[in-house]
Amino acid sequence: MTDHPPMPSVFISHGAPTLALEDAPARRFLCGFGATLPRPRAIVVVSAHWETTAIRVTGAARHEVIHDFFGFDEALYRLRYPAPGAPELADDIVARLRADGMEAARDDTRGIDHGAWVPLMLMYPDHDVPVVQVSICPARNAGFHWQLGAALAPLRETGILVMGSGAVTHNLGEFRQQRCDPASMRTPDYARAFADWVAATLGSGDAQALIEWRARAPHAARAHPSDDHFLPLHAAAGAAGPDFHGRRVHAGFMFGAIGMDNYLFEARSPAPH
Repeated sequence: MTDHPPMPSVFISHGAPTLALEDAPARRFLCGFGATLPRPRAIVVVSAHWETTAIRVTGAARHEVIHDFFGFDEALYRLRYPAPGAPELADDIVARLRADGMEAARDDTRGIDHGAWVPLMLMYPDHDVPVVQVSICPARNAGFHWQLGAALAPLRETGILVMGSGAVTHNLGEFRQQRCDPASMRTPDYARAFADWVAATLGSGDAQALIEWRARAPHAARAHPSDDHFLPLHAAAGAAGPDFHGRRVHAGFMFGAIGMDNYLFEARSPAPH
């Protein structure tokens, strides 16, 4: 038994690292979002920025941050987020994944990347909630990452927040072009269409459509030239359980083409009698 309230799972679009410092609607939303959730006893982050061939789980007792980006303001490289780790939780996660037939191991040397520490710095600025990060496996499909999330789902009942961190749309070529030429910055129609399809599909609880997103979503190849930033959404949805409902709690775009939508996953309300 535990005295911690059950937690939802969430998906966060973490955007560019500049979100940690520069005012933007997505930043303002995240700065208040943590306070709207029950207080977690720990946070498990599935981040787009840790790619492995088999699942790895951070096991350090204290995290160093990884500044896994280049070409930004020097102030970003001075930022730290000294959240404690949770080695026992890491062991529990590895055991759960292995019991579900997935190859997994603990990594005691890796820190947390900006897909984890940027949103956590805004949501939980006191860095006093233990954090464990879980990798993605881009060579595996969306169904695999849904299964990963489903293996983490029971943790929510013990007060652990499961967070997927990526982006609703993530075309880096267009991001770089618009960042270099702000006068041309606009949100393309394809990005809005893809983001709206995600919102409608998550809202309806259509897991199969989300798993088959490459074939079924409009403009999927342009919205995500690679899978990495969309796979954490599948993990977050999988962690919500089979009867999930994904509610878009923030919508917007950064540098035109980077979708900044955030989702809260909850159990579907029972049908009225």
